[in-house]
Amino acid sequence: MADEEEEKEYRWETGYEKTWEAIKEDDHGLLEASVADIIHNAKRKRQMEKKVGARLGMMRHLYVILDASESMSLQDLKPTRFLCSLKLLEDFIEEFFYQNPISQLGVIITRNKRAEKVSELAGNSKKHVKEVQNMQQIAPVGEPSLQNSIELALKSLRLLPSHASKEILIIVGALTTCDPGDINETIQNMKTDSVRCSVIGLAAELYICKRMATATGGEHGVALDDKHYKEQLNMHIDPPPAATRLDAALVKMGFPHHALHSSANDSAMAVCMCHAESSDESVKLLSTGYLCPQCLSKHCELPVECRACGLTLVSAPHLARSYHYLFPVESFKEVVFSGTPSTCYGCQKILSQKDKKVYICNKCNETFCLDCEIFIHESLHTCPGCATNPDTYQKSADRN
Repeated sequence: MADEEEEKEYRWETGYEKTWEAIKEDDHGLLEASVADIIHNAKRKRQMEKKVGARLGMMRHLYVILDASESMSLQDLKPTRFLCSLKLLEDFIEEFFYQNPISQLGVIITRNKRAEKVSELAGNSKKHVKEVQNMQQIAPVGEPSLQNSIELALKSLRLLPSHASKEILIIVGALTTCDPGDINETIQNMKTDSVRCSVIGLAAELYICKRMATATGGEHGVALDDKHYKEQLNMHIDPPPAATRLDAALVKMGFPHHALHSSANDSAMAVCMCHAESSDESVKLLSTGYLCPQCLSKHCELPVECRACGLTLVSAPHLARSYHYLFPVESFKEVVFSGTPSTCYGCQKILSQKDKKVYICNKCNETFCLDCEIFIHESLHTCPGCATNPDTYQKSADRN
């Protein structure tokens, strides 16, 4: 038990701390420079914490477990904890699939001591966003059950191949959980199945949630406000380090062609496999779609797992976009701003003395501001200076 706990003291155990000394006035009696340094260090810290050279799980299978108990109706997050979570979850799902195009996600809610699966593991972001939007009609009630929710997620995650990255993200606002059995056995089952469980608390840090995250190699955080809540969610967009015993295996994938450009037999009017079992009245017969190269089943969107033969269907851009984690942009050199150059190469912002530090690419030697540097490494994954320079771009392409 003691080995699993982090060797960190609580805030109130760190002794007397003069926190007000972190903010100091400059020569003109202003606090802007000191506040800018605090913001700078906070933004930079998150990027420096990323492990370089770590083995990542690219094909992620993530279940998001959302607390829908009575405690989620509190209004410390506006308009309520539950509605705020749904809104942030929509943005998280969109960004998750943009950064992880060949991964899958599912949603589970827990209330009244039970767990209910809202959406199965799938790679269609539109489907998940629609289900999350429909959850706005749900009234938070009762108590949550972490054990029932995790066991429901494990039923699907256990069936995945050994090379898959299995993850659970729990968003909980209650301070209690009503479980039918010993949750310690559930934690041990997650460790046995190599499932990584992370928790975001909306009220306070719970011992069982902290222990659950520590035992499975996940992360635990408590949201201070809606902005911090969003940052906590965004931390789970990048793939985590893969499990040490994760097997290396070849994954069979298909690159389907569009039925519009195929023969007349392939483009016959038919319902796609994605909506074949749907009860929605808006389902229509379509002549276009993506045909599985193995069984010729029709699908309307990519990426998706073929309902007929189980083949993973992706497009070339999806596969290429997932490679930026394997070849990340090298860290820029941080230097003190000397007055030249006068503009940021990325956003063309005029640099001033407020920008105490700037960042220079080691390959193209272009200068960027802090915001551009973070955007390049977290979202763009390509240096604009290197991309517009034929020499550096060709050398990078040859190396990759």
